[in-house]
Amino acid sequence: MDLRTTFPRSMRVTLEGYVHLARMIDKCRAVLAGTEGEYIYPCPMDDRLMAFAGITAAQFTAAVKQHLNDEGVIQWFRGIATPHAQAELDEWNRMMLSRGPTTPEKQASFDKYRDAVDPSRTDLTSWADLQDLEEGRTVPRRA
Repeated sequence: MDLRTTFPRSMRVTLEGYVHLARMIDKCRAVLAGTEGEYIYPCPMDDRLMAFAGITAAQFTAAVKQHLNDEGVIQWFRGIATPHAQAELDEWNRMMLSRGPTTPEKQASFDKYRDAVDPSRTDLTSWADLQDLEEGRTVPRRA
């Protein structure tokens, strides 16, 4: 995957019940290929997913390197990730998708990135929405 010419999958894409997993796979593949461009792996969102799953970046990177397709990574993930009740996973997914800036400094960065893409979108409050907006995906207006 060449993230210098294309975007990773949206954080909203779900694999094995987890949001962000598909995006993390795409970014890891790009890092392994040296084609990550401006994307960062592992980033803080990746770290949150790996901590929730009980895995390390080294383990995940080795699995992505070993398995050339999503199905292989998913099988590995299913076998190693800390199991969670569906309600807990659903809550974690909601948290990830609604998570926004947590400090004034992060809010300023968020506003700067948003304003560079579309300053009229002051309705956006989550990093997931901002990523989708930056990458040209449709983001519904929020009330």
